[in-house]
Amino acid sequence: MKYIGAHVSTRGGVENAPLNAAKIGANAFALFTKNQRQWSAKPLTMESIGSFRQNCSDHGFEPKHILPHDSYLINLGHPEAEKLEKSRAAFIDEMQRCEQLGLDRLNFHPGSHLKQISESECLTSIAESINLALDKTQGVCAVIENTAGQGSNLGYRFEHLAEIIDQVEDKSRVGVCLDTCHTFVAGYDLRTAAWCDAVFDEFESTVGFEYLFGMHLNGSKKELGSRVDRHHSLGKGELGLEVFRYIMNDARFNGIPMILETIDDTIWAEEIELLRKLED
Repeated sequence: MKYIGAHVSTRGGVENAPLNAAKIGANAFALFTKNQRQWSAKPLTMESIGSFRQNCSDHGFEPKHILPHDSYLINLGHPEAEKLEKSRAAFIDEMQRCEQLGLDRLNFHPGSHLKQISESECLTSIAESINLALDKTQGVCAVIENTAGQGSNLGYRFEHLAEIIDQVEDKSRVGVCLDTCHTFVAGYDLRTAAWCDAVFDEFESTVGFEYLFGMHLNGSKKELGSRVDRHHSLGKGELGLEVFRYIMNDARFNGIPMILETIDDTIWAEEIELLRKLED
């Protein structure tokens, strides 16, 4: 079964996220558990935690179909020691917030070398950051999102993801989220079923579908291989619809949260309906 939703608002409290997801006909959703553009936030209250759990239960959202995202400020591969420690502390806090909410995964962008250290050194630092966070938490999986490769961001090649996972000690608690826009602009062509076959076969051989813990379903404003991260609505821009038809009819994508981060939240319900209609 396919679980489709969007990255919904938590305005008024995290407990509103499942309500907002239900309004658009979703059976999965993503959220920020704190302000994504601030380093620190007030602790979650017991009232918010209880209401969040109850609202999820009331609307049939299980933890495995919810994909929280961490702060955009965090860089788990930062080349400067002080800033790396700040990122690691913030990441652990985000993992602990997921623990409190009863969630079993946290989606994050791996990190950037800022042209100060090698790619390999940065990937090792990211893996060490994950190991530290897993040691201080329980039951939450660290889900690495593939990136567009903009600037000095790593994670845009499947080999980067594999290199990080290889250095994570508890492989039962690490996974991957594939973003269709990021994959495409990183140079993996997804515009036909044949090209999708080739790309996802490469993902299987390099990383493995057993590590796929989520998807972001986005169109792309930018062209193949541009390494520029600009999402678009489904069917608009450079990517087309074929990749979404492919995903909706491939059992390898069953059972995981597939999340819209498309640019017009007023049509998310329509996009969810469109995806369901693509199923044969």
